[in-house]
Amino acid sequence: MTKTTKKKAVPLQEDPIRHIVWKGDRLDVIDQRLLPRQVRYVSCRTAKEVAQATSDMVLRGAPLIGCAAAYGMALAARRCRLKDVVAAEPVLRRARPTAVNLMHALDLMLAVAKTGPEAALPERMSAAAVKYFQDDLASNLRMAELGAALLEPGSRVITYCNAGALATAGIGTAVGMIRAGYLAGKVSHVYPCETRPYLQGSRLTLWELMQAGIPATLITDNMAAHLMKTRKIDAVIVGSDRIAANADVCNKIGTYGLAILAKHHDIPFYVVAPSTTVDFSTPSGDRIPIEERSILEVVEVFGAPIAPKGAKAHHFAFDVTPHELVTSIVTEKGVVSPADGENLRKAVKSAC
Repeated sequence: MTKTTKKKAVPLQEDPIRHIVWKGDRLDVIDQRLLPRQVRYVSCRTAKEVAQATSDMVLRGAPLIGCAAAYGMALAARRCRLKDVVAAEPVLRRARPTAVNLMHALDLMLAVAKTGPEAALPERMSAAAVKYFQDDLASNLRMAELGAALLEPGSRVITYCNAGALATAGIGTAVGMIRAGYLAGKVSHVYPCETRPYLQGSRLTLWELMQAGIPATLITDNMAAHLMKTRKIDAVIVGSDRIAANADVCNKIGTYGLAILAKHHDIPFYVVAPSTTVDFSTPSGDRIPIEERSILEVVEVFGAPIAPKGAKAHHFAFDVTPHELVTSIVTEKGVVSPADGENLRKAVKSAC
């Protein structure tokens, strides 16, 4: 197990990580595949390069994928030709199939592209992409405030995958709630699960928590049940890549099992996600497309084989947690509790 060193907590409004930087003629993003061993930026100068960075997991996290796609569309507009923007849209859309934020961002940016003269495309699209990014950051801050209010003082929490700054425009969804909770005295300790097979919890979430000065101890995914049974765990807090109309939640593979464990141990299970993650066109979780990635991410770790040569493997990147296992869904438009389709629609649609 790895523990943080003592460090002064970073104020909620300050993002300790400059993970995505818009330069007008390019988008610079931290290569998350290399964290925490090294911090290196990848420069994307075309929509195709943004799509490739998304597909290759240089950047990941549903809200950040949406933000990157918005900037990708702005890059496609630099030659002042609407046809370039229209052509870029399907290239970006194919980058990842599960996160609905990607589709939301592309629909919005395509509409913006068609609302004015071609000569003003670069300025119009750049401004729209920046606004999309800023709106996501504002949503993060609001969700952090609403989510922290749900926690009891001194809570010990488990989180899964990476739903922090690296997955969003700023402080994160689940980790944003945790950061706000820690600063308010609501969170005393965090247990991030390592999150096999891509290790987002150990490589990214733990690194973020340490950067923010929050006490944390890493656990392997299969330690969660033991920890819930033998130590006082007060909440499980996760993000989401898509939420169906009935409030079923799609998130990183392993989330469903964690929700079952939380239910068995009578521990609140909170999902934190912006309203752009809600997909009312998908009636239930079993209709959400589940991305299957290369088995090399399962049978290898950093290029080193951990299974016999020629081994077969499954690599479903996501799973779906039925809404009955979710205590509350925290969005920037309100807390959905209990988590069901009717309450989700009231919270999200009524606030539009």
